[in-house]
Amino acid sequence: MTEFENLSGMLPSKVRQLIREGKWRKPTSGLSNGYTQANLVILPQKYAYDFLLFCQRNPRPCPLLEVLDTGDAIVKLMADHADIRTEIPKYRIYKHGVLTDEVTDIKRMWREDFVSFLIGCSFSFEQALLENDVPVRQIEEQCNVPMYRTNIPCRSAGVFKGPMVVSMRPMTERQAIRAIQVTSRFPSVHGAPVHFGDPAKIGVSDLSHPDFGDAVTIHDYEIPVFWACGVTPQAAVMASRPEIAITHAPGHMFITDRKDTAFSIL
Repeated sequence: MTEFENLSGMLPSKVRQLIREGKWRKPTSGLSNGYTQANLVILPQKYAYDFLLFCQRNPRPCPLLEVLDTGDAIVKLMADHADIRTEIPKYRIYKHGVLTDEVTDIKRMWREDFVSFLIGCSFSFEQALLENDVPVRQIEEQCNVPMYRTNIPCRSAGVFKGPMVVSMRPMTERQAIRAIQVTSRFPSVHGAPVHFGDPAKIGVSDLSHPDFGDAVTIHDYEIPVFWACGVTPQAAVMASRPEIAITHAPGHMFITDRKDTAFSIL
């Protein structure tokens, strides 16, 4: 059994411990199968209301799972008192919209005015796809999911604006129909695809060069299927330029203690 296969069946608390101890710094797709994963955005309190409104107005790419109290770094609803500062494999630091650093621990830069947002992630429905014989290519190739900026505008809110970011999974047309049926049951983690087929129609010019993540194999008989993505807030941060923002590195998620089935509507 490979290291990846071992972590795929491991409880979230154990995976988070490995992350906290610096033993896993890779993307989290396929880890702790059956448990919900989350995107992270941390902002100073003065931006928190605008960002909350941005999420409310854009629920497909930004479905909120939990918002922590100002200055609080401990997740309570989505995990059993996990420290948001140490239990994600890799964080990104943005200053005035510019990516300045990637780190593995944000304790040293924590501020008492920080507000943390956990946002639904499409990794959470991948187990359901696999159980319905729909392939997940980045799991097969053990790499990060490809993500792309689109020409689909988000609704602005206060200082926040920007384009929707999408994740892509290639599959046959028959599999795409089943994927739509399956993922429609998970609106809290992005739900059904926002587009499939010709990527140019959503402003994506080259599938082999994603804006975030890794390119994956697309066979001649497959079509690309696109879901709204929780990296959208990072595009909004880059467009809106708050003084500081901390996010997860794309694909490096917070693994919660909540089962995927808790967010299924059927």
